[in-house]
Amino acid sequence: MEEKEKPRLSRLTAIITQLQSKRIITAKQLAERHNVSIRTIYRDIRTLEKSGIPIVTEEGKGYSIMEGYHLPPVLFTEKEANALITVERLLVNNKDQSLTESVSSAIEKIKAILRYSQKGNADLLAERIIFGGHQKEEKTSNNLMQIQSAIIHFQVLKINYLSSQKKRTTRNIEPFAIYSINGNFLLIAFCRIRNDFRVFRIDYIETLITLDETFTPHNMTMQKYFEDYVQKYP
Repeated sequence: MEEKEKPRLSRLTAIITQLQSKRIITAKQLAERHNVSIRTIYRDIRTLEKSGIPIVTEEGKGYSIMEGYHLPPVLFTEKEANALITVERLLVNNKDQSLTESVSSAIEKIKAILRYSQKGNADLLAERIIFGGHQKEEKTSNNLMQIQSAIIHFQVLKINYLSSQKKRTTRNIEPFAIYSINGNFLLIAFCRIRNDFRVFRIDYIETLITLDETFTPHNMTMQKYFEDYVQKYP
């Protein structure tokens, strides 16, 4: 396969997922999603139709997949589908780019296997759920997914950290857990410089590298951590 063919193959696969995840979607929406021209989307739709994908064109509205074409292996109840959309809207407001991208991609795949009648309801609900607050619009970190991977694989992280006092340090840390407070994600990790557990705001991590080094899991639970923390900082 030539290198130039790979982006189109990936786009065609994504378009199928997006067609399955929505009741109807326009060529303009697909073009904006994939950063291509509307004419390119028209060609993609024709290619999918020629390959046997039963795409329904509604003049003046957009495209959809013929009802009954996709038989979902899992059926969600209405409450479960609504819960998923609510989680998506909540996390989209988070300031970590890696999290919002992964959540949106996962929810789109889940929506692809909703029953046909649920898709329009899911889109409507997504438009009607808004989480307010004073969070900044721009994404201020892109490390959450990498940190999560390091936690479950017990990998050492090297970070350049800018504290709230504007002091920069470079540390090797052993990530332990993540929790959220006031819209910010905090990383609990064993700091090899301090030889103790410390808390780091993830959006204050300027650079992060996963090292080719693992560590022995700590004999620690979240409950024990917070109990120790209360004793240290009453």
